[in-house]
Amino acid sequence: MSNFLKKQEENILQKKIEKGDNEAFIQLYDQYAPQLYRFIYLKTNSSHDSEDLTSEVFLRCWKSVSSGSSLLNPRAVIYQIARNLVIDYYRKKPKKELIIDDEKEMALKNIPNPGAGPEENLALKSDLVQIRKALTKLNHDYQDLILWHYIDDFSVKEIAQVLEKPESAVRVQLHRALKSLKKEL
Repeated sequence: MSNFLKKQEENILQKKIEKGDNEAFIQLYDQYAPQLYRFIYLKTNSSHDSEDLTSEVFLRCWKSVSSGSSLLNPRAVIYQIARNLVIDYYRKKPKKELIIDDEKEMALKNIPNPGAGPEENLALKSDLVQIRKALTKLNHDYQDLILWHYIDDFSVKEIAQVLEKPESAVRVQLHRALKSLKKEL
């Protein structure tokens, strides 16, 4: 689907939600919940906390829209709420070092790549574990930038909207984040 059509559909959905359409909000939830959960999970390393925080994001979004706030860019609003909740999560809990137990490491290593051979798959899976460990060593802002841009396919413009910063500042931060990640690898 082209970006134009995707944006048009998002605008229609946004208007329905702002009018109080529950079905439209459910559609928004279905569209963004899986990738939002993944983002939060990569930040918290806890499936239970990630489920709770994902639910809380949508609850706060619904309350905000119900109280008359605009939902100009639903994706940006949702991720902005998620980012703030993760920050609150870490304020309440001391940050733990990432410990990848055998079960999690096996789950990471079992991500299939249908176009690759066995040797390439093994190398890719090993790289994923190393990247995840390296990501946890970066500051939270850099983690967010890398996850949003490279995992969730956010454009620089969308990230700028979430962070309420100019696009040029986001580009610079993204460059610095990648540089830091490369140092950790």
